[in-house]
Order: sequence, then C-alpha cells, then structure tokens
Amino acid sequence: MNKYQRQTILPQVGINGQQKLAEARVLIVGAGGLGCALLPYLAAAGIGNLGIVDGDQVEESNLHRQILYTPKNIGEYKVEAAKAFLKAQQPELHCSIYAEYLIGENALDLFKNYDIIIDATDRIEVRYLINDAAILTNKPVVYGSIHRFEGQVSVFNYNNGPTYRCLFPKAVEVPSCEEAGVLGTSVGLIGMLQAAEVLKIILETGDVLSGELLIYNTLTATQDRFKFKKNENIQITHESFDAVHKNNDSSKVSFSIDLLVNGILVDVRTKEEQPRITNASVLEIPLQELNHKVQDFESSKDYYFFCQSGARALQAVQLLKEHKHINAKALTEGAAQLQKLLTTASV
Repeated sequence: MNKYQRQTILPQVGINGQQKLAEARVLIVGAGGLGCALLPYLAAAGIGNLGIVDGDQVEESNLHRQILYTPKNIGEYKVEAAKAFLKAQQPELHCSIYAEYLIGENALDLFKNYDIIIDATDRIEVRYLINDAAILTNKPVVYGSIHRFEGQVSVFNYNNGPTYRCLFPKAVEVPSCEEAGVLGTSVGLIGMLQAAEVLKIILETGDVLSGELLIYNTLTATQDRFKFKKNENIQITHESFDAVHKNNDSSKVSFSIDLLVNGILVDVRTKEEQPRITNASVLEIPLQELNHKVQDFESSKDYYFFCQSGARALQAVQLLKEHKHINAKALTEGAAQLQKLLTTASV
C-alpha cells in the first residue's frame, strides 16, 4: 500500500477507499485522445480492473494527443498498445481488451461485466448506443466530448439520474476531432476530469456531475455549468434497443470492398466537409441537392450512401425509397472510418 500512501492519507480515501478502487471494474469505450488521457490516472490510482474497447489501430496523426502511443506502435491495435503501457505502469492491473468496435450486438454483454462505463468516443451514434445499453444494464456513464478548444463532461444514469438522451433528445451531427481539429491539451484536460468523476463515484465522495454539464474552454480558460433534469417520458426497452442499435435494418449495410464490384459510393456531405475520399470513385451529391439528381441514378447499379455519422446517409435512402428503380443503402461507417477501410483494402 506504500504506492498509494499519498492518497490513502486523504480522509475521503483511506484504506477502505483504496480497497474499493482495487475492486472496481471500469469499462472505457474508446482508446483515442480521451481514453489515453484518463487511463493512466485510473490505473495509477489503483483501480484493479479496467476494460478497453476500440477497433482502431494507431496512426501517425494520433500521436500529438494520444499520449500512450509512440511511433513504434503505428499499425498496432490501440487496445493492445494501451494495455502494454498500463501493465508496465501497474503490473498488478487486470486489463481486458476488446479489439472491436462497440455495436448493438456486443454492448449489453460487455457492459454487464463492469460497474462504470466511460464514454471516450467521438461518434454521435455510439454515444446513444452507450446511453441505451447503460440504461438497460443499470450502469452510470462518465461522458466526455471535445470540439476544437471546448470540452464537455457529465455523468449520466447515476443513481437513476438524467441520461444522455435527457440532455440531447435528438442527434445533432458534430464534426469529429479528425474532421474539425483539436488541441492535445484540451483532450488531456477533459480526460482527466472524466477520471476524477470515476474516482468520486467509486469512493462515494464529492459532488458527482449528475444532472449537470460542465463545459471548459481552453482558449479562454473559462468554464460553465448547466443543470438539466431527467425526462421521465424517455423509456428504453430491449425491443427499442434492438430496433435502433442492431443491424436489422435493410436500409443499412457495413462496408466491404466487394460492394464496389457493382456499387457506387455516394457522399451526401457538403463540399467543405473533411476528410474527402480520394482512394475510391465517389459520386458527390450534397443531401439538399439529392431530389434534383434522381435522374443521375442507374437501375443497373447499387448505390451506397455515406456522410459523417450515418444520419444523412439514412435520410438520403429514405428520400429515394419512392423511386423503386434505385437500389440504395446507407453505410454504417462515416467518412473517416470509410477512408481507413479503403486505405487498408488497397494496401
């Protein structure tokens, strides 16, 4: 226990609190910027059981903010590189890794094995998935997000408190860090604030950010806090979860290189949005122009629509449903993920 002496002398921690940390089981969804910022502090604090789920591999563009990785890790799965770092730091740590993306088919099984879920993702649809799976498994969610120089932190579903859907009833598409840019220190600050909320929950001390959204701006060094209430009208059931999050919608399909044999990719984003897909043939038709371009689609082709998060791609498919001759589906992947898959397929 000498390792933890500086924190066990705190009356809010003590030997009993340290034991609580050792017995805690925390799942981190996302091993990117936020995950890299919070993971070392959770491990160093003595949390005994960490799970990390992420299907991404380390890329050079990650290194300015994802501080667990070095150039030697490029090409490795993030979860494997993160585990190696954490085990070197904390040999007694139990660390389970899942080199896969969180989806409707695996979320409930993963969540039921942990006490606290950390949302360290940057995709809107995954945040709703985390929220709904946490409600069904009765787990609190420590949420963090980054947009350029501004970050947000909150705790959802804590002691049956307000959830992500209470704060954001409808999805609003916001560019990811990959598309909008981000300063590494902003990510670090928000990740550490998330780690602090996790420790408070486990130690049952302090004021947990339940029903409150903290917003921190690194450019102005200012923060704001906004209160929000639980919406009792929002109900999540296993049936609604399956309908929303499991791939039982014939309008959606996951990308594979075979789709391009007789298929055409259609980008319904605006011309300004990044990244642009340059390693495959793409038909660019912003969503607002789609109705005027129906005549451009051929009945002999299959069309696969994409955007940033998938929301506009689904809208495009719905718009084209009345035109029976058009074979249209929405890709589950956003532009950034699609670009990675195309790059991997071309290697």
